[in-house]
Amino acid sequence: MWEKLRVIFTIPELRQKILLTLALLGVYRIGYQIRLPMVNAGSGDGQLNSFLDRFSVLAATDLRSVTIFGMGIMPYISASIVFQLLGSVWKPIEQLRKEGQTGMRKINEYTRYLTVLLCIIQGWVYLKFVVMGDPTRLAPQFCYPGTSELHFGWQITAIMIMTCGTVFLMWLGEQIDEYGIGNGISLLIMAGILAQMPAALLDLKNNMTTELSGSSGEIGPDKLIVLAALFVAVVFGVVFITLGQRRIQTQSAKHVRGRRVYGGTKQYLPLRINQAGVMPIIFASSLLMLPGILFSAISTWLIDPESTIKTALSEFFGMLGSGFTSQQSLTFILMYIAMIFFFCYFWTSITFNPKEMSENLKDHGTFIPGYRPGRRTADYLEKVMIRITYVGAAFLALVAIVPTLISTQLGVSYAVASFYGGTGLLIAVSVAFDLIQKIDNHLLMRNYKGLLES
Repeated sequence: MWEKLRVIFTIPELRQKILLTLALLGVYRIGYQIRLPMVNAGSGDGQLNSFLDRFSVLAATDLRSVTIFGMGIMPYISASIVFQLLGSVWKPIEQLRKEGQTGMRKINEYTRYLTVLLCIIQGWVYLKFVVMGDPTRLAPQFCYPGTSELHFGWQITAIMIMTCGTVFLMWLGEQIDEYGIGNGISLLIMAGILAQMPAALLDLKNNMTTELSGSSGEIGPDKLIVLAALFVAVVFGVVFITLGQRRIQTQSAKHVRGRRVYGGTKQYLPLRINQAGVMPIIFASSLLMLPGILFSAISTWLIDPESTIKTALSEFFGMLGSGFTSQQSLTFILMYIAMIFFFCYFWTSITFNPKEMSENLKDHGTFIPGYRPGRRTADYLEKVMIRITYVGAAFLALVAIVPTLISTQLGVSYAVASFYGGTGLLIAVSVAFDLIQKIDNHLLMRNYKGLLES
């Protein structure tokens, strides 16, 4: 392995790409620490912090720390998802996608415009409810006298700074795509996830004890061994399913050119088991946090000591809110699993088109043995995808609830347990394999062995 790493840095082009990527990621981490000038450090509301933690994984930032990269890369990802969905239901976008590189360049341009618009909207919401909702965060000299509200001019300034920060992150990702190595946006998200690991390890170290079966919150040697074994098992399972494929045998038709016969070879059509990727967990966790906040807000609004009806309604909605917000509640877990299954099939139906794939096979003179080209092939591909999506959805549901189970059963903090599954682990594994694959392509072009070759 060390010899392969040495070979990587002996190739000038590859060495330059890796060093440039690391430098740009370093710039991102520096901006991650720069606060907005009108905001102090604040603790924030516990329930709101739990909500922000879930979004922080995808946004490539810590939403609780109001920095110049306060919104992270979330608006760009939201804009990309919007155009991906529009490409399946709106003809003009679908036609642009079929035009190849020229059409994708146009879609990327529209995505940037939508990103700026979303930055302004999300920046205002973020400033209104996260920053000004916590008076301890605000510097008094930037607020109206006697209030916890920023001057209108400073609100505009803060929104523009965070918008420029998100656009700068988008530019960083594009520079990594063009001049570095790997997918730039994915690497930014992965860097944000891995940046949380030192704090989690420090929390684990502070709660360690030399006694067996420590009390709640304490981690003895027995729990430490269990945690290490579980981490290896979960990572092995994530890697296994992420790389897992259902290979469908295909055969190309024979055709004669001159005196030679071409085609007739057997190949495989790989269908990923986890076709939907990490998107179902993101959608499910995002939507499940909204009812809890809504019910909690209603319960707060209904509090009235002089009305028994309002008090009863307040307790009822408060119970619903805690049931949806608490990650340890049975209601939350069951709804979480159900929504992951739903979004797995929903996202797979958008990203995988059996009819289009069947037409492509037919145009290239390839067929699946036992199935006529056209509609029967499309029906067969759809049937296979429905079955393997069920397995992929079950895997995602298991990975999503593993951190909650570990946190509940072993009594460790959720910051530590979050590295045993969920969105962060899936993104880190997927991006790591994509990066290794791109490095291997450079090595194989120069007749070297890849990193994963024995």
